[in-house]
Amino acid sequence: MLSLFVVALVSATVLPGGSEAWFATLWCRGEAPLALWASATAGNVLGSLINVALGRYARGFQHRRWFPVSPKALARAEHWYRRGGEATLLLAWVPVIGDPLTVLAGIARLPWWRVTAWILISKGGRYAALLWLAERYLAPLCSA
Repeated sequence: MLSLFVVALVSATVLPGGSEAWFATLWCRGEAPLALWASATAGNVLGSLINVALGRYARGFQHRRWFPVSPKALARAEHWYRRGGEATLLLAWVPVIGDPLTVLAGIARLPWWRVTAWILISKGGRYAALLWLAERYLAPLCSA
C-alpha cells in the first residue's frame, strides 16, 4: 500500500506519473479494495495539496517581471475562483488540466479546508470509479 501511496502522490504533482496501472495491478493481486482506495486517494490528495502549496508560494513572486501572470489576470482569476470557480477542483483528477487547477487554487489563496474538500471528492471519486470498473471489467482478466 505504501508503494501505491507514493505513486499516487507523485502522479498528482507536476511530475509525470500514473497510478491507475499500479492500482489495477494491486487489485488483481487481491489487495483489499478499501485499503487500495484509501491509499491511492490519500496519496493523490496529498500530491494535489503540494501543488496548492506551490501556488501559494509562487504568489509571493507576483511582483517580479518574470512572473507568468499579470496582476490584472491574477485578480480576475482570484475573483472567478471566489465566485464559485473553485468547483472546477472537481476536475483535479483529469490529466493535464487537474494539476494547473490545483496550482491556481493556491495562487488564488483559497481556504485550505475548502480546497482539500473539493480535491478529496474529486480524487476519492476517481478511485471509487476505478474500483467499480475493475470489478466490472478487470476481474475476468485478472484470473486469466
